[in-house]
Amino acid sequence: MQLPTTKQLRYFAALAEHKHFGRAAEACFVSQSAFSIAIQELESLLNVRLVDRTHKRVVITRLGVEIATQARLCLRDMESLVELAKTQREPLSGTLRLGVIPTIAPFLLPRLMPPLRRSFPKLDLYLKEDLTHRIYEELMAGELDAILYAEPFDLTGVTTRELFNDAFVLAYHDGTDLIDPKKYSFNRLNSQSVLLLEDGHCLRNHAISACKIRDFAKVRPFSATSLTTLVQMVDSDLGITFLPEMSLDTTLLRGTRIKTQKLKESSHRTIAIAWRKGSARGDEFMKLGDFIKKHHAS
Repeated sequence: MQLPTTKQLRYFAALAEHKHFGRAAEACFVSQSAFSIAIQELESLLNVRLVDRTHKRVVITRLGVEIATQARLCLRDMESLVELAKTQREPLSGTLRLGVIPTIAPFLLPRLMPPLRRSFPKLDLYLKEDLTHRIYEELMAGELDAILYAEPFDLTGVTTRELFNDAFVLAYHDGTDLIDPKKYSFNRLNSQSVLLLEDGHCLRNHAISACKIRDFAKVRPFSATSLTTLVQMVDSDLGITFLPEMSLDTTLLRGTRIKTQKLKESSHRTIAIAWRKGSARGDEFMKLGDFIKKHHAS
C-alpha cells in the first residue's frame, strides 16, 4: 500500500488552515506550483477529492476536513516519535540530510568528510547538492535537516550560523590583453569583459555585490552554467571573472593557464549553515557548524 508522504500531509493541513493556495504555499515556504502539485498527488493517491477549486476561493470538502484533522494527528505523532528518539541519541549520530550548494560542495566537502567520519563514526550523512532556493525549499518541506549555503541570501523560518568568509579573487588568462594585472581596476575594464555564472546561481549575485559590479555594460551577456564552464571560458581568454578562494586549492584550475590574484578591496561571501527554526537538533547543527569552521581554518 502506498502511503501519503509527510510533505503531502503537511501541505494539505496548511491548505485546510489557510483555505488559500498562495498563502498556504507561503506558509510552507514553497512555490505555489510545487504546493498545488503535492495536493493533486495526494488526491490522486487517496482517489478522493479533497478540495473544491473556484476562481474566487478554496473549499475543503467534507471528507477533506476529516482527512486534514487526521493529517494533523499523524504529523504530531511523527514529530513526537522523532523527538523521543533524539533525546536518546548521541550528538551527530544517526541520519543527517544536508543540502549543499554547488559552489561549496566540491571545494569544502572533500577535505571535510574524512575528519568528520573519524570524529563521528555513527553519523550517516546524506548529501544533496543543488541551488540555494531548491535546498531551502526541501529544508522547509522536511526533506533536508540542514543546509550549507552562502550569504547573503534571504531565508525565513530558519536559524542560521555564520561560519567563515570566503574571499573572491580575480581570475584571468595568463598574458591576457583584457587587463593589466598590476594595475587592475574594475573601472578600467572594457565593455563585456567580465564573465559570470547565469541567473539562478547565488554566486553570480555574490560576485556582483562583493566585487562591486555596478556597470553591467562590462558584463558579457553570455553566461556560464557552472564554474567548470566559467573556468573554460576564462582559459580561452573570453573574459575575466571572480572565483571563490576556496576553489583554488582544488583541481578546478589544473591544466589551465589561468592566473589569480587577491582583490585590494574586501570582497567575499559568507559561508553559513541553516536549519528550521525551533528544531530539536539545533545544538547538533551548531556543533556541526563549529566542526566545519574549525577544519576549514586548519
